[in-house]
Amino acid sequence: MRYLSTLFLLAVLVLWSSCRNDFESGPSTGNLKFSTDTLFLDTIFTNIGSSTYSFKVYNRTNDDFTIPAIALERGESSNYRLNVDGIPGKSFENIQVLAKDSIFVFVETTTDITSQTADVEFLYTDRVVFDAGGNQQDVDLVTLIKDAMLLFPSRDAMTGEKETLLLGLDNENNEIRIEGFFLDDTQLNFTNEKPYVIYGYAAIPSGKTLTIDAGARIHFHNNSGIIAANGATLTVNGELSTDPKLLENEVIFEGDRLESGFSDIPGQWGTIWLTAGSTGHTINHATIKNATVGILMDSNDGGANPTLTIKNTQIYNSSNVGLLARTGNVLGENLVINNAGQVSLNCSLGGTYNFNHCTFTNYSNIGTGFRELPTVLIDNNLRVNGTDIVVADLLEANFTNCIIYGNQELELVLSKIDGTAFNYNFKNCLVKFNDLNDLFVGNPLYDFTNTNLFENIILNEEPDFKTPFKNMLNIGESSAANGKASTPTMGTDILGTIRNTTTPDIGAYESTVFEGKN
Repeated sequence: MRYLSTLFLLAVLVLWSSCRNDFESGPSTGNLKFSTDTLFLDTIFTNIGSSTYSFKVYNRTNDDFTIPAIALERGESSNYRLNVDGIPGKSFENIQVLAKDSIFVFVETTTDITSQTADVEFLYTDRVVFDAGGNQQDVDLVTLIKDAMLLFPSRDAMTGEKETLLLGLDNENNEIRIEGFFLDDTQLNFTNEKPYVIYGYAAIPSGKTLTIDAGARIHFHNNSGIIAANGATLTVNGELSTDPKLLENEVIFEGDRLESGFSDIPGQWGTIWLTAGSTGHTINHATIKNATVGILMDSNDGGANPTLTIKNTQIYNSSNVGLLARTGNVLGENLVINNAGQVSLNCSLGGTYNFNHCTFTNYSNIGTGFRELPTVLIDNNLRVNGTDIVVADLLEANFTNCIIYGNQELELVLSKIDGTAFNYNFKNCLVKFNDLNDLFVGNPLYDFTNTNLFENIILNEEPDFKTPFKNMLNIGESSAANGKASTPTMGTDILGTIRNTTTPDIGAYESTVFEGKN
């Protein structure tokens, strides 16, 4: 009898449950709740797909119900795409939502702005409509579409293979190639009329100059960048901006993901690559952010003048190195480099370097948050494999009125191999070199009392940066760098502020009074 009673109870429960679903899963009656009433898909470039965004649809009632219809208001012609409860499409019927439960609606879009307007920006909208008539509810969809100049490798019509650039040969004489293309003569002037979006590496041909106008915006897809070939030149003609947030006259190099969540993500694109033999590069008033290596310089052009002159420029959030120059010849003024996964500035394999009023820092938390390498690394050697090391003369590495700082104790490393020149000099610099374990006591490379190498050096005192983790390297009134630069000095800082002629400040910024420092 007990066994029969148990079977009877189970049968009743199953029957009751089945009847309940059939009986109570009626249509919704305009009683849906949403996680948002407007879904903003941020900004995208024309013909480039957005990220996937989502919102939730809630059934707050105690009963199961079915949503009779879910559809985009523009219908099949809409440029939005939906996925409702795991089903892709643009319209759906009889979507069940259990009591006190919810479903996800995922949204994407790809839009051709030229089919909508002749303007360079267009606000594309639609609505996700739930049910109809008196029970109709909706969620608005909003996306800002930007027109852009798309530059990309060609594709072979027969084989489907993309265009590549020859970088050289490996040890077995096999070609080393990278996805990319040479810019033609009509593409050698980047203007500020539209943003540029580059796929692969855009190469400047030998004997040609790529000129980038003030206010231009250059965006790179993953594994993309700019290459200056042997004999080629890069000229970046940014100008001082009046708005420090908009940077309207600055030339900005960054990735092609415009969503706010990607604004400071390192490693979104490759590098600006100045190959051996390229020549006469100038970069002024530029921001280079979120690259793998901000600038990679293979060598120098052999002339007396700097191969790269870089002024009033910021390099941020490089996943590896901010500026990596091997046997380079670089002149830098009002240069700021911060937040690199390895090294902010690497003067490698010798070369010639002169930096004045620069701020080199590293507060990176990329990866594990711990760096094994310093903010600034200067060496005259390079390990090419497990056993072989090549060396070259460090003809000069002069740092004047510079800040070298970060969130580790030793932010300057000098790596010398005897037998080649290793000439360096630091003058009126604020340096973080806190040798807590006395590892460098007696090492002549770090003899800060030797005025032939170190003159008027301030060690381990606070620079009073505004918010270094957010790349705000302005210094405050209590900075140890205040009034300690050498004179005479250059006219303005990176923001165009006139420097004090008698007591200028060390670094790229003149000090200021912070408002709401955090």
